[in-house]
Amino acid sequence: MARLEALRHNENRQKVLGLVFGIMFGIFLQKAGVTRYEVIMGQLLLLDFTVLKVMMSAVIVGMVGVHFMQWRGWANVNVRSGSLGSTVVGGLIFGAGFALLGYCPGTVAGAAGQGAMDALVGGVLGLVFGSWVFALLYPRLASFLEWGSFTKLKLQEVLHLSTWKTIPLVLILVIALLLGLEWLGL
Repeated sequence: MARLEALRHNENRQKVLGLVFGIMFGIFLQKAGVTRYEVIMGQLLLLDFTVLKVMMSAVIVGMVGVHFMQWRGWANVNVRSGSLGSTVVGGLIFGAGFALLGYCPGTVAGAAGQGAMDALVGGVLGLVFGSWVFALLYPRLASFLEWGSFTKLKLQEVLHLSTWKTIPLVLILVIALLLGLEWLGL
């Protein structure tokens, strides 16, 4: 446990771990095929469900992994409160970028990493430019972003179940969805 605490407070090691896991994430996205424009467009047109399958698989691994680490005392799960305003603005920004370019922030980084010039020029520069514009507009948007705030709420609280009863339920639902997609040939 002392080694874990030392790691938590070592910024350089945290940055190296972030870089390593980021590269691994990009490799997994690329190997799954979700950094290809055609695959993403196929998902948006409901013709190719590779993106949904990868995301649902990541939900399973992440959900079990994060809760296991919390149970072991290796991580803390901190749910943040949100607001309708920030959800609307974030959704519009994300949706506009996705509609214009055909990539989300994760897939654009993976596609740029494999040499896709549209992702590098349009995506990475778009992310930097969009972040700069948002930072400039933030003082004017701040009150709207806080509009319609909602509390910190976990799925297990909504279902009135313990974490270890919620996880199997979600696992069953997601696995059923994945098997259903396979059965339908999607």
